[in-house]
Amino acid sequence: MAQSSQTSFSPALQIDPELLLRAQGVRVAFFDVDGVLTDGGLYFTEAGETIKRFNTLDGHGLKLLQKAGITPAVITGRDSAPLRVRLKALGVEHAVFGTEDKRPAAEQVLASLGLDWSQAAAMGDDWPDLPVMRRSALACAPANAQIEVRHAAHYVTQARGGEGAARELCDLLLVATGRYAALLADYTA
Repeated sequence: MAQSSQTSFSPALQIDPELLLRAQGVRVAFFDVDGVLTDGGLYFTEAGETIKRFNTLDGHGLKLLQKAGITPAVITGRDSAPLRVRLKALGVEHAVFGTEDKRPAAEQVLASLGLDWSQAAAMGDDWPDLPVMRRSALACAPANAQIEVRHAAHYVTQARGGEGAARELCDLLLVATGRYAALLADYTA
């Protein structure tokens, strides 16, 4: 008897139902860069240029968010050519660079999208991220975030910043939208 080329597939990811409820209405996800999308280290060339290391898991997660109708947005205290190149490659259109006062920046992004705080998730690792995290419906922190930030988070990832932490938030949001299994199925056929 010939075996069907289609097999039954069930995702392995399991998420706390309370987190899923909190995440259901999220339509924009704010991400810090240093310590969230990167490992937080600052690398400099001899010429003084900043070099950043990004994780491909996080990058793919940001792309998947866009496919699911959730807008990824970046608000960061720094600005660099490598960061701009990476965000452009990922199709991230909403980014505010070089600001320590992140709440007004997030409010501008929300207004431009016609959204409010109840439709926002935020991921940060240090004190400048707290004003955005505390207002968002879902606050998330990497495992190695500063203690006050971890305490403010609804969810602390298993991964460290720059090592797949942002992807964990992306996956949580994808499950909350009901799109995770369908998106995953595209890769398991």
